[in-house]
Amino acid sequence: MDARTFLQLVRAPAGFTVLGDATAGMAATGRRGIRARLGLPVASVLLYWGGMALNDAADAELDRVERPERPIPSGRVSRRAAIATAGGLTIAGIAVAGLTGGRTSLAVALPLAGSIWAYDLAAKRGALGPLVMAACRGLDVLLGAGADGAAAATRPALVMAAHTASVTALARGEVHGTHPAVASVAAASTAGSALAAVRPRADAAGVVSWVAAARFAVPTLRAQAGAIGTPSGPVVRDATRRGIFAMVPLQAALTARAGRPVDAVVLLAIDALGLLLTRRGTRGREIT
Repeated sequence: MDARTFLQLVRAPAGFTVLGDATAGMAATGRRGIRARLGLPVASVLLYWGGMALNDAADAELDRVERPERPIPSGRVSRRAAIATAGGLTIAGIAVAGLTGGRTSLAVALPLAGSIWAYDLAAKRGALGPLVMAACRGLDVLLGAGADGAAAATRPALVMAAHTASVTALARGEVHGTHPAVASVAAASTAGSALAAVRPRADAAGVVSWVAAARFAVPTLRAQAGAIGTPSGPVVRDATRRGIFAMVPLQAALTARAGRPVDAVVLLAIDALGLLLTRRGTRGREIT
């Protein structure tokens, strides 16, 4: 597997969308320490990439029909190699979480990894699929908070989980289209998530939270409104992608809400970089 194929297999640019989960969780609990603040986002990315590789292995037969350009159906990588890649990245993510976040983060990393694999291998196409994916995202926020700080990070975990559930439900119409009601629910969830993420104080953190929330909500609602009016596959696909990449400014808003505006500004810078890379190369589809 060459580097280009690997990056396509794991949807590398979409890995930016999980960097801020742990940051929001740490901000909510007041958790500090440079090792955790740098290492736990890396653990999230590794687990995400592992989920992406596993997703392609699980979807190999379907992708031969719907997305023949992907690495497995195009013959650039075998299904076995994709599963091995998924396993290696998952183990690496768990290890990094334990080494940088200690036992309290390791206690979250294990069920997070299990939820990712359960989604890809069993729950993805079932009625509970969006809820299992939402659990993955919520646990990723709690990875930053740690098991002993889970209660304090309830708000950011639930906000990220709710947005993830709505986008995952919308994503099911990427090929054949969806019902306007599904897109409407996604739009309502976006509006609610934005309001829940802002800081009700007129300080620097409050200003950053409002800016980040606007950056999250405005383009996302615009894309979802298009899906409500024209719920065809291509329009839904664009709305789904917008919802995925909107994760970062939502994380930034939640981080600022917790009183860490500098960390939030860093996430907004990551959002800008991710947008640049997305315009240049491969975009991610699934959320893990």
